[in-house]
Amino acid sequence: MLIIVWLLCLHQVSAEQFMVEKWSVNLTTDSIVVTMEKTITIPFSVYINSTSSINITTVSTSMDIATVDSVIKKQNNNPHIWDGVLNVTGIFLGTAKIKLHLLQNKNIADSKDILSVAVVRYERTIDKIFTASVVILVSILYINFGCAMDWDVCKKALRKPIGPAIGCFCQFFFMPLLSYGIGYCLFPQHPELQIGMFFTGISPSGGASNIWTVLLEGNLNLSITMTTICTVLAFGFMPFWIFTLGKHIFERGELAVPYSRIAMFAVGLIIPLAIGFFIQRKLPKLCKLMIRIMKPFSGILIIFIIVFAIFTNLYLLKLFSWQIIVAGLGLPWLGFICGLLVSLIFRQSQPDIIAIAVETGIQNTGVAIFLLRFTLKPPADDLTTVIPVSSAIMTPIPLMILYILKRIHRQSEFA
Repeated sequence: MLIIVWLLCLHQVSAEQFMVEKWSVNLTTDSIVVTMEKTITIPFSVYINSTSSINITTVSTSMDIATVDSVIKKQNNNPHIWDGVLNVTGIFLGTAKIKLHLLQNKNIADSKDILSVAVVRYERTIDKIFTASVVILVSILYINFGCAMDWDVCKKALRKPIGPAIGCFCQFFFMPLLSYGIGYCLFPQHPELQIGMFFTGISPSGGASNIWTVLLEGNLNLSITMTTICTVLAFGFMPFWIFTLGKHIFERGELAVPYSRIAMFAVGLIIPLAIGFFIQRKLPKLCKLMIRIMKPFSGILIIFIIVFAIFTNLYLLKLFSWQIIVAGLGLPWLGFICGLLVSLIFRQSQPDIIAIAVETGIQNTGVAIFLLRFTLKPPADDLTTVIPVSSAIMTPIPLMILYILKRIHRQSEFA
């Protein structure tokens, strides 16, 4: 009896397997890119060998990324063919699969992944406005820096480059290793986030370091000198790290380095400084005015960048997890500590310590974002951008606290 039952079950399973194997799906494409909050309609047809009672349904593997509605009807003149349309709607950044289920007696007899969906965000006017306004405001600020710089002190710093050497060592040796380690520990299963972390760590120091150096009463001349040197050295160190440690993250060894982007940043730094130098030499009255407004203008610019950056990238806040928050604060904060300790070991002055520590901890997240967008395709480029955005948001926190404490201390001295 048991043998007979076993044979009957085996026959039933074999029949079902034969039925589900004899079906196919015909689509015009196997992958689509859809913009957030937009819907794409795709026609398809299904051929089923069996004419028994079968229903067809579709489902998205990630409903928070993309949803699907479908209308499916059996052809009147051919019971083996079903015609339908998929209405795929993008919800949020990411990738999803559209699966097609064959239902027999309300149970899933078989299923197939029939469509890959990549959801990207639409290009907004506010992003262009933010970029243009930051470029204009930072250019004005660097003209102020050019007016305030003591060029003789810069020459002396290059003759005995202890401060710049410390800053460059921390920037191009400590920060890349630190970013690689943080990415490996926090995102072991997400190499794309490791890339975001690593690219942030190998980027040169950012222009915001000069702003914070001014606000914290550090050595502005040393800060700008280090920023300029680090920007130039980035031409060599970025590809060095990408093709050494980066090979352990990327499956492929070749990676295009945005030399033009770094060159544009360097030129964008030098031109307003040269204008400021011209004003310093030829227009002394205007120079004094520019120096007088530099600190309040720096503070306004910092607030503007932080608030506007968060506002324009609110969609990325949905991606924030505790790992991303820890990564965003861990890289710059440990960078500040490293620059501070190394400067103390070499017995630098307090203004130089401030400049070196700030220069080490603040990365040019704009270069990191550009690298990610240049290397990865949507939506991966936007998804990995969450790392440098997190770093940009977390970086000013300890600096702002220190600035407030210095202001309180100064007011108490005058009270």
